[in-house]
Amino acid sequence: MVKSLVGNELAEREIQARVRLDFRGVGRPGRLLFGGKTTEKAAEDAREQHAALFRNVPLQGIKIEDINMAQEVYTVLDEATGSEVAYAPLELKVAAEGVDDLVRLIFREEFRKLEIIEPEKTVLGRYEIERLFFRIGEELRRYRQALERRYEGR
Repeated sequence: MVKSLVGNELAEREIQARVRLDFRGVGRPGRLLFGGKTTEKAAEDAREQHAALFRNVPLQGIKIEDINMAQEVYTVLDEATGSEVAYAPLELKVAAEGVDDLVRLIFREEFRKLEIIEPEKTVLGRYEIERLFFRIGEELRRYRQALERRYEGR
């Protein structure tokens, strides 16, 4: 729980936030006449798979209150490869027990935006700040290990 200022009083409450994740889709050419997948379809499939995971797999310290998949898929030109890449936005409305619990969502490759809905003002003590920095360091190590595994496999 986070301490928030309500008037002149401190109250403990959950953090209400909106997190936007954009899932990347890369198309695959089909064999002969069948089996191809457009970049837009691949992005939509990735979004649907992750939405199902968010619905069914609990995250420690985070409660998923709503999943919004209504935003349109958009395409951009990938400068590195020169090909089009599609992204499918997914918006999560979450209730987190603490600031450090949100770090798990923010350190995802798909992360695009975070909007804190409530509380308006928070007070972080020494213990909360230590937990926040510990979680950031933990996520950085996890991200670095994932990158190493990805590039060793090539």
